[in-house]
Amino acid sequence: MTIPGRLLLVMMVISILSYGFSASAFAQFAGCPVGEIRNVEGECVSAFDGDSGPQAFSIETDQPSYNEKDTITISGNVGTISASFPNQALTIIISGPTGNIVGIAQVTPDASGQFSHNITAGGTMNASGDYKITAQYGAQKMTTTFSFTASGFVPEPEPEPEPEPEPEPEPEPEPEPEPEPEPVCGAGTILKNGICVVEEPQGGGGCLIATATYGSELAPQVQFLREIRDNTVLSTSSGSAFMTSFNQFYYSFSPAIADLERQSPIFKEAVKLFITPMISSLSIMTLADSGSEVEVLGFGISVIALNLGLYIVAPTTFAYKLHKHLKSKK
Repeated sequence: MTIPGRLLLVMMVISILSYGFSASAFAQFAGCPVGEIRNVEGECVSAFDGDSGPQAFSIETDQPSYNEKDTITISGNVGTISASFPNQALTIIISGPTGNIVGIAQVTPDASGQFSHNITAGGTMNASGDYKITAQYGAQKMTTTFSFTASGFVPEPEPEPEPEPEPEPEPEPEPEPEPEPEPVCGAGTILKNGICVVEEPQGGGGCLIATATYGSELAPQVQFLREIRDNTVLSTSSGSAFMTSFNQFYYSFSPAIADLERQSPIFKEAVKLFITPMISSLSIMTLADSGSEVEVLGFGISVIALNLGLYIVAPTTFAYKLHKHLKSKK
């Protein structure tokens, strides 16, 4: 082979090898390694090297939580803008607590890579909870979150721990009531239904006053006389002594008179008229309300004197004057 032929063959081999290296290099540029991106010139450069692309991609909100009608300010930085990376739009997507999209916006960063966007809380944001903001700039993404409280939402209060029940104090035993002392009845009286009453002799008869006056021991007038006897006369020693002697005298004739009254209504009415002044005079004993010996004795003597005047002195005087008057006419 001549020298010119050999030179031509060498040049062809060199050309073929050069084309193979260029294709290999292009294939390597077609898929950039991790951490590099392709610029407008088709070159793979570092995404975080100098002014060759965006750096320190960040996004945030001005407050961590918002209420209804508050203004939410979303801001951040996509990095330095250069000729290798044209100023393209940034997409902001807001997702609700359940993942549903409630807002989309596009913002163009300024020459320094800064961006800011304002939205009003509410509208499609109608549920309380945590919301997610996703910012996408080219192939890069960045997220942040904020909390939103819808109007009318009242957070459930934390349940208060139930207080431990205090042990109930054992009830103190009630003291047994002391029995009331029974009244001591004087001679000639007995205790009946808690009241001292005159002991009636056996074998018929009965109370002359109760039978002759009102026909029953439950009559108000009879009860009145018993109260004077039990509460006033018998409350003193002199009154008790008087009632003892009086009962012996009274019950010596009252049963026979009571039997006659049952047999004769006319005799009963006559006895009633006879003893009415005496019953009225006994009301004087109610003045001895203090129950002292002096008062009971004084008023008792007054009642006795009054009855002596009514039943003995007055009739005797009247009979004497009547006898004298009739005798003078003869």
